[in-house]
Amino acid sequence: MKIVIANKSHAKFAEVICTTIEESAKIRGTGIARRTPEYVITKMENGNAIIALDGEKFAGFCYIETWSHEKYVANSGLIVHPNYRNQGLAKDIKKAVFDYSRKKYPNAKIFGITTGLAVMKINYELGYQPVTFSELTDDDAFWKGCQTCKNYDILTRTERKMCLCTGMLYDPEKKKKEKNKHDLNEKTFTRLKNIKQSLFYKKEKNNQD
Repeated sequence: MKIVIANKSHAKFAEVICTTIEESAKIRGTGIARRTPEYVITKMENGNAIIALDGEKFAGFCYIETWSHEKYVANSGLIVHPNYRNQGLAKDIKKAVFDYSRKKYPNAKIFGITTGLAVMKINYELGYQPVTFSELTDDDAFWKGCQTCKNYDILTRTERKMCLCTGMLYDPEKKKKEKNKHDLNEKTFTRLKNIKQSLFYKKEKNNQD
């Protein structure tokens, strides 16, 4: 199994990718924004997609979208072919596209909206946090992509405040602050530990004298 950055040589898989995404949504009974093979091919040609291949067989896919002048990045269209499900491949693809997104767009907030519990779990393990829709991009082009979803009327009725999807966000700045705070706490703990040890050894020495 190979998980690689897709390019124009993978355009031949665009049709099966779109069909697999749509059929999966029908089976789950959930809404999903439809994508055309032409759109998927564009993502491949721009180097904004990850594809999993078992030899010459399509196994899985996910692509990257950028919004609000690359301030926000979405990892969308995650799909695994039925023949390769329940093997942990979705998690591997999601991690690959997440790492690639962070490398290609280091300052962007990475977000997604999904109804899938499995995807939510993977996102959470990668560091995403559930957020309200107001914390996601306000780019109209992104939300227009939801028009092909059967639940779009819910989104419009709530003025884009909520829907059946859950919004999740990875904020690199927030993670950086959390890491700095963690590092500071570790340093403080180490310093206190060293002070206590020093005092203990000093007391032991005095007792021996």
